[in-house]
Amino acid sequence: MKKEQFVLTKPLNHLAVIMDGNGRWAKKRLMPRTFGHKEGCKRVEEIFNLCMRYGIKVFTLYAFSTENWNRPEDEIKLLFEYLEEFFNSNIDKFMEKGVKVNHMGDASRLPEKTRRVLNEAINRTFNNDKFVFNICLNYGSRQEILKAVKNIAKDVENKKVDIDNIDDKLFQTYLDSAYLPEVDLMIRTSGENRLSNFLLYQLAYAEFIFTPTYWPDFKEKEFVECLKEYCSRDRRYGAIKE
Repeated sequence: MKKEQFVLTKPLNHLAVIMDGNGRWAKKRLMPRTFGHKEGCKRVEEIFNLCMRYGIKVFTLYAFSTENWNRPEDEIKLLFEYLEEFFNSNIDKFMEKGVKVNHMGDASRLPEKTRRVLNEAINRTFNNDKFVFNICLNYGSRQEILKAVKNIAKDVENKKVDIDNIDDKLFQTYLDSAYLPEVDLMIRTSGENRLSNFLLYQLAYAEFIFTPTYWPDFKEKEFVECLKEYCSRDRRYGAIKE
């Protein structure tokens, strides 16, 4: 008998994920940390496929933070190679499924080949409008917010923006996530209970789920459990429900 698929009972347009625990997963198996990153790339593909199956329009992935440059050089090199391989092997599927690739973060410091592969994916999928694969590479939320503030200040100085017209809606257009819907659910794997400089502005009213499962072990069963937990939450946005 075919198992009935879980059905979302609440709107979930934007899922953000901190995919943590790749290195620890590999270490438990007496393997190099890079083995965990390679296995983690497989989960990215699987979880994004599940997002599309459940009609989740935007999937934001925290792939490499501004602080991750402190890791060993060889690990960083292989991590970017895995990301390049991911885009090269999935770009045709993205076109077929109507997936738009979006990047958040400072691309200038990325390796030249990674930057080229990323830009090719962004340019090729630019007109797609069914789903968004939003990858945070060399990203830090504090840096993003500071950049937005500086750009608004410049536009005020150049009389492009009236200071009295600055509000939440306008401010969001200066963020890397401009025009994306607000995050509904943020999942962090590996048991760490912090945001680590991730989407500090965009997560204002998101639901948080912290799971002890390492990212390479985060598969369909646990993903669906997170969706069920999300649907059980009472999202009031500061209001009171009678």
